[in-house]
Amino acid sequence: MNYIDLFAGAGGLSEGFIRAGFSPVAHIEMDKEAVNTLKTRMAYHYLIKNNKRTIYDDYLEGNITREQLYQNIPQKLLDTCMCEIISKESLSRIYRNIEFLLKDKSVDVIIGGPPCQAYSLVGRSIKSAHDKIKIENNETVEDDPRNYLYELYCEFLKKYKPKMFVFENVTGLISAQNGKFYNNFKLLAKKCGYVVEDKILEADKFAVKQSRKRVIIVGWLKELNLKYPEFKETIDNTTINEMFADLPELKPGQEINKYNNRNINDYLLRSKIRTKEDILTQHVARPNIDRDRIIYAKAIEKWNDGHKRLHYDELPEELKTHKNRKSFVDRFKVVEGDTNACHTMMAHISKDGHYFIHPDIKQARSISVREAARIQSFPDNYYFEGGRTAAFRQIGNAVPPLMAEAIAKGIKKILKNKKVEN
Repeated sequence: MNYIDLFAGAGGLSEGFIRAGFSPVAHIEMDKEAVNTLKTRMAYHYLIKNNKRTIYDDYLEGNITREQLYQNIPQKLLDTCMCEIISKESLSRIYRNIEFLLKDKSVDVIIGGPPCQAYSLVGRSIKSAHDKIKIENNETVEDDPRNYLYELYCEFLKKYKPKMFVFENVTGLISAQNGKFYNNFKLLAKKCGYVVEDKILEADKFAVKQSRKRVIIVGWLKELNLKYPEFKETIDNTTINEMFADLPELKPGQEINKYNNRNINDYLLRSKIRTKEDILTQHVARPNIDRDRIIYAKAIEKWNDGHKRLHYDELPEELKTHKNRKSFVDRFKVVEGDTNACHTMMAHISKDGHYFIHPDIKQARSISVREAARIQSFPDNYYFEGGRTAAFRQIGNAVPPLMAEAIAKGIKKILKNKKVEN
């Protein structure tokens, strides 16, 4: 079975579908660095499948360039990763490229979710259709074009008529504009011939080490008479500290790409986050100024004292830099190391690390790229292209692969059962 991934990002959702045995037809993503990440991941899967892992390891160790890595991969596989802004103007070009890759095959599943920032912003506090919040470029939330990307998603449903689709997004999509966007999406999908249902899934119920709620909308062609899949949950009590245990301590701005001399714990093996053959990469922390490190230490002390949070107004005046003392008072937040799920990973981690402070007071820094990736359940052999800031952005925006794998397995079971019936 195959799939098309729209708004693919760094490929967290795609990774889950590949693990479940699906084959990608195309990934469509506008961020060039994320597209390179997708290509590198396709290279990994190809090389593993063909017993050529040493080529991938050479790339991670810096022995060959990315271009040399890609020379070992069939061009058609790399072509599945398309750097495109999905718009009315680009649709015909994207269709042509997909059809070249598809040949005469049909599409089994379409997956993906438009950028969620618009729905997050809208869902916060619009009291009526006339209440408008200003956003970038002097537009209003109501005018934000990202709000209407679901319409373009439906264009792909209309064009390829997949048996099922998976639309992932923030829970705010359902309530945004009093349900306007979600209701419109369901109406459009229904016109395309689909039955649509949704559920809110919690990532920590799939062994992901964070509290992260997402709405998973699933649709299927009406004539297939399918149902919403069951997604197998896996509760895991491993703590964040235990998940980080094999990673070396870092100073702010430091990078160490060598594991501690410790055994791999069961969680890392079960979750596929680490294998014995892995090479540690991107265990790099951003630089932190001395003032921030002092604040980080205070935040860690409070957390260790009965799981209390640092309130910005509690800081000494000499440590305060913001005049706004009423909102964002929790701008410094420690990753909950002694629990089995920390707070939600967000793309804002690419801007600064104040909201993701490492729980070890000796280190007093924000988390590394690799630590952020592990919180999202990305395996250590998943390499994010584009440098530290780009990697943080890609990780923060991603669907956790462990949750994605459970979703993909649920979809696959439904489709396989239907095939047996026929």
